[in-house]
Amino acid sequence: MITTREDRRRTFESVPSDGDAASWWGRAWVSALERTARDPARLARGRAYAAEGHVEAVTVTPGRIVAYVRGTRARPYRTELALAPFDAAGWDELLEAAAADPAALAALLEREVPQSLAGRILPGPGELLPRCSCPDPARPPCKHAAALCYRAARLLDEDPFLLLLLRGRGERELLDELGRRNAAHAAREQPAAAPDFPGVPARAALARTTLPPRSLIH
Repeated sequence: MITTREDRRRTFESVPSDGDAASWWGRAWVSALERTARDPARLARGRAYAAEGHVEAVTVTPGRIVAYVRGTRARPYRTELALAPFDAAGWDELLEAAAADPAALAALLEREVPQSLAGRILPGPGELLPRCSCPDPARPPCKHAAALCYRAARLLDEDPFLLLLLRGRGERELLDELGRRNAAHAAREQPAAAPDFPGVPARAALARTTLPPRSLIH
């Protein structure tokens, strides 16, 4: 299995987020944060910040997404969204489910979140934990964390493997492990080979046939 520091760290340049999430999994990501927010105005301001390019370079590593977000002050704020990675048992369960499901594997190779695995991969309400260095005393998320959430959703539109990186595995090591497990599943499902009986020439088979004594032949 390939495990490198580069495979578990992805960084994306600062660009304005053009519109809301386009994919269903991107919208589910946003919903996980929005459903716990108590101030719609902060969400709206965060969406505007993302659209205006206030979110600087975004770095994704296992367990967190981090970026500096520019607000009304000259100095940007360090903002992050934390999501708990899977433990070894959680990964084993997910990988076995994916390897045994050809449709799930095909979706991943098409850079889509498999519907059958969405409940395992996507965060639920309250699972995304926002943190920010801003002095906003309100209950999170602040507008900076909301901006990061909307920006991240657009990144997830293009590359859902970032969700799996947040859960703890890089793309290359993940595909390597899925390939190994899928091959093992395929081998187990192969039908048993028929016994290999040696062929017997027809002349030899007839020669071994016992004929009745000539006296019994009328």
